[in-house]
Amino acid sequence: MELFKPTACRIGLPDGTLGNRTGRYEKRLADLDGLYRDEAAFAQAVAEGGERIVYAVEEFRPTEAAGDLIFGVTRMQPGLIGDEYFMTRGHIHKLANRPEIYQGMSGQGLMLMESPAGETRIVEVGPQTVCYVPPFWIHRSVNTGAEPFVMFFCYPSDSGQDYEIIAKSGGMRSRVHADGKGGWVARDNDLYRPRTTDEVAAVQSSAR
Repeated sequence: MELFKPTACRIGLPDGTLGNRTGRYEKRLADLDGLYRDEAAFAQAVAEGGERIVYAVEEFRPTEAAGDLIFGVTRMQPGLIGDEYFMTRGHIHKLANRPEIYQGMSGQGLMLMESPAGETRIVEVGPQTVCYVPPFWIHRSVNTGAEPFVMFFCYPSDSGQDYEIIAKSGGMRSRVHADGKGGWVARDNDLYRPRTTDEVAAVQSSAR
């Protein structure tokens, strides 16, 4: 059996770089159509700067074998579309019984989580805060601060990501808005469509 060589990956702050990374991707504002409730504000923001990077992910992915780990760093810029904070696309793991760990490195934000049945939980994340995303929870990162929000993450290599579960329900059940006082408030998403019993069961049966 050939062993994978032990590796150290240095995290650079506040730029969110990962030494010895095996991959990197970024999402620009124009890539995030459909995430924000205020469609007119989004269209205007894209017209003014659609190539603006909202978040970038650098990762170390040794293998995708069961039992291995993928880890990396997400760096999200501050910003608003209307009064809704910048966010990631969000996902649930294709193997939905796989958990994930996030650790805040710099900046301020939160992890917006939703069960398949629509229960919402929000965990604020700042420097040195570790957020545990349990199995079977949809999750999305939101930058609620004035500076870039940098988080370390780690999850099982065979997890996979399912982004469509959010889109099919018209977004997540809650949206995170600026409260006008320097903080944030969660509000119901009026476009949200609850998942059917069959859809919830399909998520639960995705585990192996």
